[in-house]
Amino acid sequence: MATIDVIKCCTDSIRHISDEIRDAIVYLDAGSTESFEFLGAFSLLLELGAHAICSLEKMSPLDKVVDWNSTSGPAKKIVVITSRLLSDAHRYILRCLSALQTVCSCAIFTCISETGHSAYPESPLGPDAYREYESLLVQDYEELAGKSLRNSNHAGESTVKESVSAEDEGWSQLTTSEEATPNFSSVASPRKLYGDSVIDLREDVGKKLKVSVHHFPLVLCPFSPRFFVLPSEGSVAEAYLSTEHDNSMSFGLPPISTGTPADGEDVPPGAILTAQFLYHLAAKMDLKLEIFSLGDISKTVGKLLTDMSSLYDVGRRKRSAGLLLVDRTLDLLTPCCHGDSLVDRMFSSLPRRERMSPLSQAKSSQSQLKLGPAYLQRSPLTVQIPLNNSLREETSSFGNFQLVENIEAFLRGWSSRDSTSQMVELVNLSAKLSDEMSSQDFQSDLLCGSFVSTENFHGTPYLEAILERRTKDGAVLIKKWLQESLRRENLSLNVKVRPGYVSQSDLQPMIKALAKSQSSLMKNKGIIQLAAAALYALDESHSAKWDAFNSAEKILNVNAGDTSQSLAAQISDLINKSAFVSSQGNNKMDAQRGLLTLQDALLLTVVGYILAGENFPSSGTIGPFSWQEEHFMKEAIVDAIVENPTVAKLKFLQGLTQDLEANFNRQSEKKVGLSNTEGVDFDDDDWGSWGDEDAGKDKNKEQVYGDMQLKLELCDRVDNLFKFFHKLSSLKKNISFREWSQALESKFNDDPYSNKGLLYKVLSRVLAKHEVPGLEYHSSTVGRLFKSGFGRFGLGQAKPSLADQDVILVFVVGGINSVEVREAQEALSESSRPEVELIIGGTTLLTPNDMFELLLGDCSCV
Repeated sequence: MATIDVIKCCTDSIRHISDEIRDAIVYLDAGSTESFEFLGAFSLLLELGAHAICSLEKMSPLDKVVDWNSTSGPAKKIVVITSRLLSDAHRYILRCLSALQTVCSCAIFTCISETGHSAYPESPLGPDAYREYESLLVQDYEELAGKSLRNSNHAGESTVKESVSAEDEGWSQLTTSEEATPNFSSVASPRKLYGDSVIDLREDVGKKLKVSVHHFPLVLCPFSPRFFVLPSEGSVAEAYLSTEHDNSMSFGLPPISTGTPADGEDVPPGAILTAQFLYHLAAKMDLKLEIFSLGDISKTVGKLLTDMSSLYDVGRRKRSAGLLLVDRTLDLLTPCCHGDSLVDRMFSSLPRRERMSPLSQAKSSQSQLKLGPAYLQRSPLTVQIPLNNSLREETSSFGNFQLVENIEAFLRGWSSRDSTSQMVELVNLSAKLSDEMSSQDFQSDLLCGSFVSTENFHGTPYLEAILERRTKDGAVLIKKWLQESLRRENLSLNVKVRPGYVSQSDLQPMIKALAKSQSSLMKNKGIIQLAAAALYALDESHSAKWDAFNSAEKILNVNAGDTSQSLAAQISDLINKSAFVSSQGNNKMDAQRGLLTLQDALLLTVVGYILAGENFPSSGTIGPFSWQEEHFMKEAIVDAIVENPTVAKLKFLQGLTQDLEANFNRQSEKKVGLSNTEGVDFDDDDWGSWGDEDAGKDKNKEQVYGDMQLKLELCDRVDNLFKFFHKLSSLKKNISFREWSQALESKFNDDPYSNKGLLYKVLSRVLAKHEVPGLEYHSSTVGRLFKSGFGRFGLGQAKPSLADQDVILVFVVGGINSVEVREAQEALSESSRPEVELIIGGTTLLTPNDMFELLLGDCSCV
């Protein structure tokens, strides 16, 4: 039986729409672009006959002349692949159609099903969403075309800034954008461009456009054939998972599990879209799912999946698989900590691509007030690997000079007329280009790489291999791959490389040697990019802070095994040190020296409170610490914010930041004034204005009163912050895992530094066929039928076991990190069934920085 391969499944789905792709301009939105980058699918699209591959959000009328296959004639159709709701992609699709006037056919592929569109609260589309959108798009296109052509008849009017309105369907808000919609008359006539065979726009612009909408569910980002996350700018990942209530911690995380899953109208959109995605993923992989869930939102997703199943789905010949759904909030400690993973280090240190498009600007304000933000802002998964850091020394000066000369030669040959006047322009252009290329910004844009999971050169799956290794082992493996690549290219180095040890001096010469020639660079670009990313992450300027975090977390872990007083003292000490460090220097230098800032100390406070909730569940009346212990921590945070207001731009301080900065500036001016007056002798003339002291006292009283009010307000905000910390410490009080967690922990207590995450513990217990309290099984349609009807005749079905499945799909609702992927593989290899095919997925890839944004940033419920 064939093994499960998520990447192959995705590429097969692309091949299934090859008829639509052939001879079309393919537009990908930000989420689809991210997905296809990890798939390495751009070459596949060109192989299937696409004219060009363009960005949907950054489209241009010039896209139609970027044609790699000029013999096939002008493109008359476009294909749009979007990871968003049709209502969110609408204004971009409409802009494409208005700019590319010769398009006769528009095929739209969305990863959101019709049921998902009708169930999503922000979508104006109903159960027949695709057909509705087809007619609405044609209607808006006709209105925009007619309005543009009418405006073009007036002299001096060349642009259209009005958007189409369709008030009865609520679409007027979708086309209102800061980006102007292109005018139909602003581009050359289609007859002039392509001849008289093209229908004139003025005849009937609506009749010549054929629109079709299709479902394309497999828009995901595979890091390996068995590990994937969802695109950061797709609707599924951006939909909120929690509404604002007492058990919520973040809109991007499931609420605290209480044993009562959401029902009816309380189901968050993220749960609905996640269930839709998993259902269609299983259908594409031809799997029949036995669904198990852990956590309230996971139970809701499991129930939705069960309701979507039918007798037809169950009765088909499909491969049986177990689906394990897990809430992220059941284990917040693992993604908050800086674990031993090279992939996590790289994604935490490497710069990310900027978001392609802002979040939807015109959403229903009523739902936003009731339920929170309509969309979450996730960090893009596409990292920018600065290859110039490794290659700059040899290529910068010569390469820039050669590029300028090539541009000058090209411009000389472009037009031979008026050569005398153009020579002056060429010299000026050469000087300008030389200045630009000498800057670091230009080099960063010129040489930039990214991860591609399917570029497995010479049969080596690079990204998959380092996912399953720790930092040191992953770096050693990368060095081994570089050495093998050098041998294949018959390249030798004079540098002595020590076995079993990796340093910057080892990797950089090998990268430069492989990238020296053009052919070698192209053949080995996969390992070169990965090695450059590892070199960047392991550099002292980035690794020092990671190691400082790791050391602090180990100290907190050790203190958590002692007493609550020692843990509270350690947290207060970290906050005080961060305040002292920030007051002494700038944050950039602190990061290079591995020193922690106030934000870092707050993230460690989150870690400390989670550990306290696990180890001291009954120490305090409200929280795990006594009133006095918390009082010291609160005072430390207040003093740190007052002394460093510029670094205190946190959500729980919104509205106070400017006042805090003004107060800090006043205090600084007073200190400077006092230092300037020291040692000054006052004569009699200085006392001439002593009669105005009452006015001065009034001003001082007002100032003191204002400072006291500010500090009281700050203390109230910090008190609310600690109420949020109390939520974190109570995560495991309301779930049944405590029944078996203590017995399970004894297995790992030999080494206090080797604490495993929840995913490892659950999988170890499941594969050992031990009971997992709180794990709910969702009966299929046939199972419920046997239970309710045929069960009375002795034909009932036994409850299936997750461990009996040959394929297990684990999906973490809310996100997952690389450490958990490695630990899940370890749990499988240590079990009695290592032959099980384990597929792991999550809403997004989480780094400690992402967890800070979710818990204390704009997405938090503080």
